[in-house]
Amino acid sequence: MIKFGLIGNPVEHSASADYFNKKFEQQGSEDRYELFQLSKIEELEQLLDEQPHLIGLNVTSPFKVKVINYLDTLDEEAEYIGAVNTIKIVNEDGIKTLKGYNTDVIGFAESIRPYTKGKSRALVLGTGGAAMAVVRAFDKLYIETTLVSRNPQKEDILSYEDLHNKDLAFYDFIVNATPVGMDKDKEECPQIDYSQINSSHICYDLIYNPEKTLFLEKAEKQGAKILNGIEMLYKQAEEAYLCWTK
Repeated sequence: MIKFGLIGNPVEHSASADYFNKKFEQQGSEDRYELFQLSKIEELEQLLDEQPHLIGLNVTSPFKVKVINYLDTLDEEAEYIGAVNTIKIVNEDGIKTLKGYNTDVIGFAESIRPYTKGKSRALVLGTGGAAMAVVRAFDKLYIETTLVSRNPQKEDILSYEDLHNKDLAFYDFIVNATPVGMDKDKEECPQIDYSQINSSHICYDLIYNPEKTLFLEKAEKQGAKILNGIEMLYKQAEEAYLCWTK
């Protein structure tokens, strides 16, 4: 049996296992996809030792950047972004090599592409690995991005306090690329001025569980077009599968 899986913390919210296992069942395959919650990235080596049939992993928060130190090579996209969400594991003569990819870029780009005509600016909430993939995807779609962080480390990154002096009407897209609103934080949302959101905005949350986060609820009440991350998940999953099997 060939195995694939997801590492992260938490992972129980993920729809990846259902998606892939249904795919394998439809193919008549005995391959399996499992969820592996790690308390720290150092546990990856033990996981690989205990799971000799693993040939591919997805990576979710908070390990998309930290995992790079455990990989042998990176593809061009992952190296450019500095974040990995897909790992291909090759075992030859008892020696494992791990190559990192970033399929979040194509996943996000293909899910947002239908809405980009006539659009030029995006506000991206977050500065982690997922946010970097969003920025890269927008770059490829010729959309200018501005990042927002609770603790900006660079002059060109805004704080949430800075947003109080910004007109959100300046942006076509507002993307939540943080975990705020997921799982135990379902009653939370990014601290932006929702009264400035209107029907000209497209608000996208990378979170898909819950299906409609508080961020999306508030944006929808203001008339914005809303999207969650389920389409991105499916599109990046198919790209990840190609990385593992090609």
